Amino acid sequence: MAESYLPILMLMLFAIGIAGAMILLSAVLGPRLRTRRKLDTYESGMPLLDASRKRVSIQFFLIAMVFILFDVEIAFLYPWALVFRADPIALLVEMAVFLVILAVGYAYVWKEGAFDW
Repeated sequence: MAESYLPILMLMLFAIGIAGAMILLSAVLGPRLRTRRKLDTYESGMPLLDASRKRVSIQFFLIAMVFILFDVEIAFLYPWALVFRADPIALLVEMAVFLVILAVGYAYVWKEGAFDW
């Protein structure tokens, strides 16, 4: 049984060796010019518009987390739609309960002012 994994192990070792060789060759043969211009922050070829270490409102992160939360929850609708033909009535009731809970959560977040700037 172990001999069947030997080709996979050899391929993984070969890939690790190639990646390591590329990194090593890049470090050995690459240029080492360290100028202020090279070490400066790069932003799509444009000059910086603002300081990179400025304070950001917590509201930004709150909206981002709420977006991710609801985005993941909506992602559960796709697998549900795929198995809907198995037992349509029971799955429809389960999804209705799920969407009601999701709507209550959304209403709560909205009422608490998470979307207000």
